Amino acid sequence: MKYPYENLENFTLPSLLNRSVKLYAQEPYLGRVGEEAISYALFNDKVQSMVKLLEENGISKGDKVVLLSENMPHWGVAYFSVTYFGAVIVPILPDFHPSDVHHILRHSEAKAVFASEKYLSTIEESKDTKIKLVIKLEDLELAPELSSKDYLAGFKQKTKEMTQKIINYSKEVGEDDLAAIIYTSGTTGHSKGVMLSHKNLVTNALSVHNKITITKEDVFLSILPLAHTFECTVGLIVPLLHGSSVAYIDKAPTPSVLLKAFEIVKPTMILSVPLIIEKIYKNKVLPKFNSSVLMRFLYKIPFIRKFLNKIAGKKLLETFGGRLRFFGIGGAGLSPFVEEFLIEAEFPYVIGYGLTETSPLIAGSKIGETPRFKSTGTAFSGVEIQIKDKDPLTGKGEIIVKSPSVMLGYYKDKEKTDSVMENGWFLTGDLGYMDEDGFLYISGRSKNVIIGSGGENIFPEQIEALINQNEAVLDSLVLEQDEKLIARIHLDYELLDKRFKANKNSDAEVKESIDTFLEEMRQEVNAQLASYSRIIKFIEQIEPFVKTPTKKIKRYLYTN
Repeated sequence: MKYPYENLENFTLPSLLNRSVKLYAQEPYLGRVGEEAISYALFNDKVQSMVKLLEENGISKGDKVVLLSENMPHWGVAYFSVTYFGAVIVPILPDFHPSDVHHILRHSEAKAVFASEKYLSTIEESKDTKIKLVIKLEDLELAPELSSKDYLAGFKQKTKEMTQKIINYSKEVGEDDLAAIIYTSGTTGHSKGVMLSHKNLVTNALSVHNKITITKEDVFLSILPLAHTFECTVGLIVPLLHGSSVAYIDKAPTPSVLLKAFEIVKPTMILSVPLIIEKIYKNKVLPKFNSSVLMRFLYKIPFIRKFLNKIAGKKLLETFGGRLRFFGIGGAGLSPFVEEFLIEAEFPYVIGYGLTETSPLIAGSKIGETPRFKSTGTAFSGVEIQIKDKDPLTGKGEIIVKSPSVMLGYYKDKEKTDSVMENGWFLTGDLGYMDEDGFLYISGRSKNVIIGSGGENIFPEQIEALINQNEAVLDSLVLEQDEKLIARIHLDYELLDKRFKANKNSDAEVKESIDTFLEEMRQEVNAQLASYSRIIKFIEQIEPFVKTPTKKIKRYLYTN
């Protein structure tokens, strides 16, 4: 597969970095919101200093180096310095429990760690590891109390005083060399170590060219964790490829923090998971359309709704800073009722589909074109998609993929690797179909499908999307119990407290109102479902569901 990029020696991360430094040396690359970004040239200087530091302290090609931190400019420095000379980066999501971090440190056999101050104690608590070096990410300095004394010699000089070692690592590192191990935290159980090569990551970043034009004037605002492959590939490597800049938020992305960041950065590009835009719609847009009986009535009339949504879309763009031209959504399915709003609001959203195992992009819609409702778009450049075991009536089957971006396998788990690879094709475990124009539609996970009493396939995700349309629902989970369907519902109690006047009524009265509300909602939802997929009971889920870092509910925790 040929990609329209010149001066790229090969499909490796060092080759990509070398190219970008030559083309965009003085352009801004990574920075914090409200601060000046470091240039591509300065970024490269920091990378080269870290390469020298790591090498002088015994880290060599093939060694594993863990990266545990919240988003910051030095996260990218650590990532590229480790992969630049052939060592293997092991990014860990900050949301992981300390016990998961300790497991990864042992399982990966990492020799060094880059960690922010916040997570140094987690590293210190780990036992039976091979860790020799710990480097603080804020200042790229040694944490001597956490490092082996035998490995301290190379830290006598400060990083900024180190002379540069001149080696063209783009020729030393091979395209098929292991670049990263990504430990996933899936919805179905224990995490797996996904092995991604240099070629996997670089070709995936290059494949974006047939969907969107990105320039050095573009500004990305990063709101997802960099340790997730979606943000790392599309939010770090893709901007590097095009000379764009990235701004990081140094606080938790609460609504007030995000609004301030939008105002300061005025981003042109943002990557998101569906939950973020769904919350914005439910909390900021929908209440205005439900503010009175008249507004609710008018909003139900299609041509008036479209007019109102278009006005709301313009105001929403102003909220994002006024320059947004790409809002990429991935990681989970987008609720149809929110997508309908985004289409009618003419909001510049793009749906993407992929998995960590595919680096991650598989399919996506194209910027500037109205997305097809409920579709995840067409294949990215260099990606082949087929439907395996296709149902002759519906055309649905398992989505399988072949591309240069498909992983090398699962780390230390050949059996699991073999179970998802078939004659060069990766078996995604997702079910869906393609229309005659090559647009892909996702039905759900094969592991989540519930078989009805008459042999029907019931996709819980589709029923959940219907339930979630109610403004009082934050999350829902459809499950099979005693061969019947039930739904656990996590409600917006702040909204319901106002609706049921919790400050005036007793707890018993409010509870009765909630029970009545759930039953009425159940009947409304069932009226829109086929008889075999109707829900017999809505159960109130008091505590929020436990979720993965991409905000998908961990289903296995709620099944018997």
